[in-house]
Amino acid sequence: MIAYKLLLGSVTLTISLTTAEYTLGGRERDGHAAATLSAREQALSQHKTTLPTVSESYTVTPDPSETFGTWEGWGTSLAWWANVFGERDDLADAIFTMDFSDVTLASGQTLSVPGLGMNIARYNAGGCSWNSIDGQTMVESANIPKFKQIEAFWLDWYSNDTSSSSWDWSVDANQIAMLTKAKARGANNFDLFSNSPVWWALYNHNPCGSPTGSTDNLQSWNYANHALYMASVAAYFKDELDLTFDYVEAFNEPIADWWTASNGQEGCHFDHDTQSTVLPMLRDALNGLGLSDTKIASSDESLYTMARDTLQALTDEAKAVIDKVNVHGYEYEDGPRDEVYDEVVKMAAGTKLYNSEYGDGDATGLSLARNFALDIQWLHPTAWVYWQVLDGGGWGALDSTLDGDSVGVDEANPKWYRLAQYTRHFRAGMVVIDGGGDDTVAFYDSEAQTLTLVTTTYDIDNDRSSVNVKHDLSAFSHVKGPITRWATSTGVSPYQLYEGPLNDVALDSEAKAFSAAFASNTTMTFVVEGVVV
Repeated sequence: MIAYKLLLGSVTLTISLTTAEYTLGGRERDGHAAATLSAREQALSQHKTTLPTVSESYTVTPDPSETFGTWEGWGTSLAWWANVFGERDDLADAIFTMDFSDVTLASGQTLSVPGLGMNIARYNAGGCSWNSIDGQTMVESANIPKFKQIEAFWLDWYSNDTSSSSWDWSVDANQIAMLTKAKARGANNFDLFSNSPVWWALYNHNPCGSPTGSTDNLQSWNYANHALYMASVAAYFKDELDLTFDYVEAFNEPIADWWTASNGQEGCHFDHDTQSTVLPMLRDALNGLGLSDTKIASSDESLYTMARDTLQALTDEAKAVIDKVNVHGYEYEDGPRDEVYDEVVKMAAGTKLYNSEYGDGDATGLSLARNFALDIQWLHPTAWVYWQVLDGGGWGALDSTLDGDSVGVDEANPKWYRLAQYTRHFRAGMVVIDGGGDDTVAFYDSEAQTLTLVTTTYDIDNDRSSVNVKHDLSAFSHVKGPITRWATSTGVSPYQLYEGPLNDVALDSEAKAFSAAFASNTTMTFVVEGVVV
């Protein structure tokens, strides 16, 4: 097996020509120094992304008669990177606008990057505080770093009056600052979610998890308080910060059994029965605070298998209050994406489906490209959220250190530029159509009469330097052109990093087709004008 290595600080990322593998040499995926993997990381390490090889030229045939919904956008979660970098305008510009932005690196140099144009921001309501309640205090895992301890607004159980001393709205300033910056730059889709309820509502007062990870940690008498906490945060942000959350999510990877007391991040297990109890309570709490228009998302399960099983296990009453199903993409190539979609189809008409969290340690972005294409083909989400745009260990699009003596942005991984091939061109309002190939994704804009295609090739065998990919547009009634393309290629040095716009692709107007030569590990975006279904 042939492989090459990218050296990123203390991280050695190995990308083979058949399977994306990575080793975290002294650094966890979150930029935090650690000697061992957490229970969550050990569990998820079973799932990998196999990058296919190509031996011959081939044809893809997009089909506009097969549609998968109207696209709603791209996003990122703000915890935890915004807890560190929340005051930085350069990062807000780079992530939430389409402008080419100058990002200041830890070295003091600046790096111009194409803006990702994300419009979705996920805000985490924390569960940590360091106050004492009748002599009781939060129990802290020895493995959680400070930047992952998101401060809670509700400090004690004495009062649910949000204007009382039981509440402190001055905390979590950095994450709120980035949320506000995102909105100011055009973000228009906001999620409020919980990794863990507030510590004092937990059986062991530890927001990292229960002793075993497989038992509920939220005290049964605090189910309603957890729902009220989430609703109260949403109400405060709307009334005081002029920021309305579109969706509120009470859980995060709830059925997983890795949220133990020694965990390195906030987390909480919720059995299916508990989820079914809390969800209607959340609807009642939102309605009671005048937020009847605020929708509910659930359940942000880690794996497609878990998401399917949870949807099958929830009661009809619980599913009736879910407006959007959130699922994470950590099963990578494994798992029943199509079965998750089938379960959502059975729910109330109009129920949305997002991949609300995806991340991987492949700094090239090739695994990201592969899994996004699989999601579009089988899961059919209408939005896609990358977990930590800033992170270490190959996980971040901007390779960053979030903890220790050298906090800062170190460099842009190739993943940033490959992600830009998608986010800058697949925009909200476009219709997702069948791309006609395993690694081609197609969006259509009927108003602008443009067809946007993104195709990725991986390793090329048979000693070939490139393959020809023909895009057959004969299923469309009219194709006029011209065609503009952008390219990111990491197969041969020097890399192409979001190179374009280029006008070097010729359209065969009679055949309604065009071709392009792809080197290994190459992503190309094609915008075809004058296209009518």
